Amino acid sequence: MDIIVNRINGIWSEFLLMSDHGMQVGIMDYGGIVTKMLVPDKYGRSENVVLGYENYQAYEQNPFYFGALIGRVAGRIANSQFTIDGQTYQLKANEGTNHLHSANHGFHQAIWQAEPFQTQDQAGVRLQHTSPAGEGGYPGTVSIQVTYTLDNTNRLTIDYDAVTDQTTPLALTNHTYFNLSGNLRDTVARHHVQMAASHFAELDKELIPTGKWLNVFGTPFDFLNGRFLEDGLLSNHPQVKLVGRGYDHYFLFDVDGNENEIIVTEPISGRKLTLTTTQPGVVLYSGNGLESGVPLRNGISQKHLGLCLETQAHSAALNHTNFPGILLTPEKKYQQQTVYQFGLRYVKTAHIFQCQDVRDIG
Repeated sequence: MDIIVNRINGIWSEFLLMSDHGMQVGIMDYGGIVTKMLVPDKYGRSENVVLGYENYQAYEQNPFYFGALIGRVAGRIANSQFTIDGQTYQLKANEGTNHLHSANHGFHQAIWQAEPFQTQDQAGVRLQHTSPAGEGGYPGTVSIQVTYTLDNTNRLTIDYDAVTDQTTPLALTNHTYFNLSGNLRDTVARHHVQMAASHFAELDKELIPTGKWLNVFGTPFDFLNGRFLEDGLLSNHPQVKLVGRGYDHYFLFDVDGNENEIIVTEPISGRKLTLTTTQPGVVLYSGNGLESGVPLRNGISQKHLGLCLETQAHSAALNHTNFPGILLTPEKKYQQQTVYQFGLRYVKTAHIFQCQDVRDIG
């Protein structure tokens, strides 16, 4: 295991976590952003499997939220307001009349305090941030720690921990776009996804959940036995068309436990991602809103180039009681975990990377 620290324009730091078996993960203190993720394919070639900007400075705005930590609340809050104990809190609208991903006070634009750590079998970075009461319109001072850990089984773990001094909404996630084809060789249309989720949240024309849960049976939203994403991208299902032909929907896992699982495979590269999480559900987003022509690491952006697996409880809980709750109180501690285990559908030979240096970028 190893860690390289890259200095970016004298302002940010990027921590490159490296396993002994060909996997590398880049994480910035700015936004807690995953900048790259190199994973071996069935031939042992390590290639990038996430979307990121070619120019680091593009992360300063990051309208697509590439790789970012999202909070205080991931997702859309209807009419940019919510009520707790009879008091209404007004937030900034940044998508029509709605509030998306905490607008310009989101954690994706914060510089986190970073502490790298390393053992024989792990390399990681602990990120800490305090959001003061009233920031972005939210009540309470919230202290957050997010820990990224890469181990020698090519497993990346994200641990989320937080406390508050006043009841407040909190729904954290990571917004990495995955593309297992490697180096953006293809769209995610031929990615095969399987997960145990029998229901998904119906959306209205503003992509806000209506409060109704729809059964996946007989629809392109049925991933119970697995299906290729192109089944949805090519579908005329009203919910597919509503979001720009694709997926941008919240799926509720069938089991309320610590081993909720999503399996994603890409047949040509042979790469396999097994995601497990303590979260109650996931927003499956197929990159429907990605613009064409943005310079990325390894290529140019286009629609459906990446797949987000935003494990979370949903902001719709602020308006609908049939969603998992997102209110954090001073008596409780927020603790969630999502694990990304990379492997292959076939036997591989590991490549070993060894590198120790510090570089300046930009």
